Amino acid sequence: MEIRILKYFLTVAREQNVTRAAEALHITQPTLSRQIAALEEELGTPLFKRNNKKITLTKEGILLKRRALEILELEEKTVEEIQSCRELVEGSVTIGCGEYEAIETLAEICASFRSKYPKVQLHLHTATADVVRNRMTQGLVDIGLFMEPISTEGLDYVRLPGQETWVVSMRPDDLLAQKTQITKEDLLDKPLILPERPNIQSELANWFGKDYEHLNVAFVSNLHTNAAIMAKHSLGYPITVRGTIRFWKEDALVHRELFPKLSMPTVIVWRRNIPYSQAVLKFIEEINAFQA
Repeated sequence: MEIRILKYFLTVAREQNVTRAAEALHITQPTLSRQIAALEEELGTPLFKRNNKKITLTKEGILLKRRALEILELEEKTVEEIQSCRELVEGSVTIGCGEYEAIETLAEICASFRSKYPKVQLHLHTATADVVRNRMTQGLVDIGLFMEPISTEGLDYVRLPGQETWVVSMRPDDLLAQKTQITKEDLLDKPLILPERPNIQSELANWFGKDYEHLNVAFVSNLHTNAAIMAKHSLGYPITVRGTIRFWKEDALVHRELFPKLSMPTVIVWRRNIPYSQAVLKFIEEINAFQA
């Protein structure tokens, strides 16, 4: 006895007319009549009382109707449970990132993902791009958030909206704090704190031009927090992206944009053609859905 035939039977029982039931099922009336006759033959008993105006259920038909409704309800519940089990995603996703304004976009992606898959735990690993890339190679980080330039060889990626804007940090009582923008001439005689990442140093070298080789580089720092402490003690001027300084109080340090403006895009990446857990695959789906 097929589920499909039980649905045919219940439709005829509801409509009390084979022609109307056939129309509701989008099949021909002769086809439906043959299916009902075959069902009665299989069960060895008539299921309907037939007259010129309508058909009604026999005693056996009433019993089958009750059982058929139970069977179809159980079938629907079983399908829902199997689908629910299939969609139950657990585990963890490790995201490596620096301190960028693009973290706001990452937070939006994470919020949408968590609403769909609340049993997945997200791990945030904050580090420089080189450390994050190395951990991705080792399989310790699933998703990376990088500021360009970054080599995307062997990676799939999505470029996020917006740009990371470069600024110089200083004490509020510093003379440079009176300026709205900072030019390279303002910095040539100052002790600077530059980012550690070679690719970023190359971008700053392009911005400074021929004067880059003559800069007074007091410190090289991988993340901004400790560099900011050095600046607070008047030991140097950190050059960094605005995203790293959003939560510093203005009474400790102020920040001025470089002029001409220097800005760089960010990308969110994952390794290409490797097996991922269901949780990571769903997170990648969320990234691509955000981009769309």
